[in-house]
Amino acid sequence: MPKSKASHFLVIVESPTKQRTIAKFLGSGYEIAATFGHIRDLPSRQLGVDEKNNFEPQYVVLPKAKKILPSLKASAGSASKVFLATDYDREGEAIAWHVTEALNLGKNNFARITFHEITPEAIKESLAHPRKIDETLVRAQQARRVLDRLVGYKLSPLLWTKVRKGLSAGRVQSVALRLIVEREREIEAFKSQAYWTVSAELRKDNEASFNASLVEIDGKRIEQVTLIKLFADDYRVTTTSLSEQTVVDKLVEILKRASYQVVKVTKKDTRRQPQPPFMTATLQQDASRRLGFSAVKTMLVAQQLYEGIDIGAAGSVGLITYMRTDSLNIAVSAQREAREFIKNTYGQEFLPETARIYKSKSKGAQEAHEAIRPTSAARAPESLKEFLTDEQYRLYDLIWRRFVASQMADAVFDTVSVDINASPAGSSNTYLFRANGRAVKAPGFLRVYAETEDKGAPVEKTEGQKLPVLAENDPLELLKIAPEAHKSEPPPRFNEASLIKMLEQHGIGRPSTYAPILQTILGRGYVRSENRRLYATELGTHVTDLLINHFPGIVDLSFTARVEERLDEIADGGAEWSSVIREFYDPFIRDLAAAQTGISTKPYEPKESGELCEKCGSPMLIRESRFGKYLSCKAYPKCKNKISLDASGKKIVPEVVDKTCPKCGKSMVKRFGRRGPFLACSGYPDCKITMSFDKDGNAVLRPEPKMTDQKCEKCGKPMLLRVGKRGQFITCSGFPRCRNLKRVPANKG
Repeated sequence: MPKSKASHFLVIVESPTKQRTIAKFLGSGYEIAATFGHIRDLPSRQLGVDEKNNFEPQYVVLPKAKKILPSLKASAGSASKVFLATDYDREGEAIAWHVTEALNLGKNNFARITFHEITPEAIKESLAHPRKIDETLVRAQQARRVLDRLVGYKLSPLLWTKVRKGLSAGRVQSVALRLIVEREREIEAFKSQAYWTVSAELRKDNEASFNASLVEIDGKRIEQVTLIKLFADDYRVTTTSLSEQTVVDKLVEILKRASYQVVKVTKKDTRRQPQPPFMTATLQQDASRRLGFSAVKTMLVAQQLYEGIDIGAAGSVGLITYMRTDSLNIAVSAQREAREFIKNTYGQEFLPETARIYKSKSKGAQEAHEAIRPTSAARAPESLKEFLTDEQYRLYDLIWRRFVASQMADAVFDTVSVDINASPAGSSNTYLFRANGRAVKAPGFLRVYAETEDKGAPVEKTEGQKLPVLAENDPLELLKIAPEAHKSEPPPRFNEASLIKMLEQHGIGRPSTYAPILQTILGRGYVRSENRRLYATELGTHVTDLLINHFPGIVDLSFTARVEERLDEIADGGAEWSSVIREFYDPFIRDLAAAQTGISTKPYEPKESGELCEKCGSPMLIRESRFGKYLSCKAYPKCKNKISLDASGKKIVPEVVDKTCPKCGKSMVKRFGRRGPFLACSGYPDCKITMSFDKDGNAVLRPEPKMTDQKCEKCGKPMLLRVGKRGQFITCSGFPRCRNLKRVPANKG
């Protein structure tokens, strides 16, 4: 029986998880429904943009939405008011508008509500202050969608005919690819230079020894290495001295004969402020550096934490605020709670005098949003560990610590700098060494967010070397002179974190686009990831060169950033959306027409390796995917012979190990797949038994999937319980058509 209009309100959200969480906060007078993402979009098999009519988009109801649209219409028809509670960003605003169009809602029968966090207080506050749909945000999102469709549907077919089928180009993805390709060429062109540093191991009386570095000769500073900072944690060596070993050898002999004496001791306190709370880009960067998460995984897990996790007696609760944001704002109530928690947990000395306020430096940042933070600072990670999967716990712990630390006092260090004069016997030259020491005087925010070794790259240490108590004129004993040879290094390859930072600094893309950009360039085979570094493939380089030559605007950083600025102007009401598209479209179409006849390059083809297939005798081709290079039979798909290659181009031959197949008794061989090494039966394809390696390196046979009584909320098929490297998870039996997957917390295994 449908409810009467006077009896209830309808709240529409995107996801079932969000639906379940919000339903627990509202009373019986509210019905919560989910759209399962977008409900309308441009058609998938045609352009869907009227180029002759101011680029008017031709939206269609998505196939998955057709199944739920009748029930949504029925619920909306019986509701006294419809509240559109889609996400608090431009895309969420556009989804809300599409819902009104698809359901034919009357102008006075619906309202828009937004919230940064899914908590009872935030939901009730939003319901108390509904608003109209912000049409400028809708138009800005529509302009982005139309621009991306025009580039994708006009440019991709050109790549199919001139390069290879199945390729794609995009307004932002192509710029990201260009950055990786150009970095690859910088590395190839780099010429390494040798240089030396000289240090002395010294001791005062019988105390512990310490190290000092040679910094001046005859009052002139030795520029041992000049560094240009490109971006966080990445440096390039540009000039060196002490580059001749014969000079260094002579210098070492001189310094061995010298007497050493302290000439100056400088002591001071230095302070270090905490970093601001996370926004999308910095969360993806730190999750990559510290946790080894890809940008896609980071956003997937963050979405789960935002939409709600069952934490026992409290039920399903959103644990973090909205995770697609470029703002560093913090709600006053959240600051107060954090300060109270810090005072009660760590003590008054860990609080700054006033609450810290941060401002985003990102171009076009939406300061009305909030930074990413826990919905309650009092909800410490350890108290939630039993309810979270390992990935959820690690990401929540990172977000919680970063936020709490951002509201804490500075870290204070005792720093000591000691200048030491070396006077060689029989020489008028003077040599100055310097030793630095640092110790934590007051830990401040480091109590919560300590600088530890990252997964992949070390970070700055909080402690320096410990120096003995030294005073001017103290004589020192030389224990050892240690020259050390170095080679200047090329600029490092991008990883996901540094690429996102580069895009953010140039104003390219927005919080919601970083993860999809990476996913696309990896998925298309333009880029491969090896040891968490991004390498441009031959195909990616080929496509980039073509775009640079024929579509310079598409892959120009400043041009792409300018488009983002114009989209922001639309959102602020300062520009008309179709005019912005026209500015881009007219020169793009001219370039496209010229490229159709101007590109004379042959279609991209893989190179022949010079080897023949051991199975059918056809030539073996060198191919490359996002997982690395491999040999593939030219007769594919008739012959599917494939051999992986290592980083140096050598064949990876399966290795027979001292283990037998538990099913047929034949020897097991070690092979390498896209997820790393595994064991497979040598009797393949007759026997398809495989074994994976656990965290301790032991080969384990994964149990067969078990049928559960749960139904997939996306397609309705039964869910299966499986076991993977990171524990148990539940996945849809309709895989690969349906990729619904849920991790099972350890306590629920």
